[in-house]
Amino acid sequence: MGCPWSPGAVTVWRTTVFLLNIVCTVLAKRHVVYWNSTNSRLIEGDLSVQVDLNDYLDIYCPHYPSLSPSEDASLQPQPENLALYLVAEEGFRGCVKTDVSIKRWECNVPHAPFGPVRFSEKIQRFTPFSLGFEFVPGHHYYYSSLPTGETRSLPCMKLRVTVCCEPAPEESKKQEQEIPAPHSGVSSVWATSISLHLLIPLIHFLYM
Repeated sequence: MGCPWSPGAVTVWRTTVFLLNIVCTVLAKRHVVYWNSTNSRLIEGDLSVQVDLNDYLDIYCPHYPSLSPSEDASLQPQPENLALYLVAEEGFRGCVKTDVSIKRWECNVPHAPFGPVRFSEKIQRFTPFSLGFEFVPGHHYYYSSLPTGETRSLPCMKLRVTVCCEPAPEESKKQEQEIPAPHSGVSSVWATSISLHLLIPLIHFLYM
């Protein structure tokens, strides 16, 4: 018969999980893209980002500062409202929505008082969330946008994301023979080492 966990052990376990999440977040890279028609590389279609598992892709929506009462509203350009989709390569080339397109976000608050709205895509192999998306190393993923609402016609804007790196044949065979943990293959050995160095003193302190 198993022994129930003591309150102290539960606290240590929760703290350990919390710190591991913090370490993984700190070590992850954030790749920033400002998604609007002034970004010429989005329009030309040559913007490509290479990411690793556990990185973040940060998309900033079009943003326009609020006008003061003395300013002429007609001098401000029409706000860009748009929806971003994950599309197949065919849809990426033509910048069109198809049956297999997946809407990820909608930029519809161009005058947000706190600045441009940011959407973040976590590049992960497995996701516990129904609205999350799973990425496979060695594959390409394509984002494109379409105007929404009363927004004027916008140029075709698109982005290619490449997830590094395709596993070697020996590594793939080894992974097939192992049962992966929920976050297997995400954190590097260096990250694991740092996590242990941070957690061991804390656990020792909590048990004292």
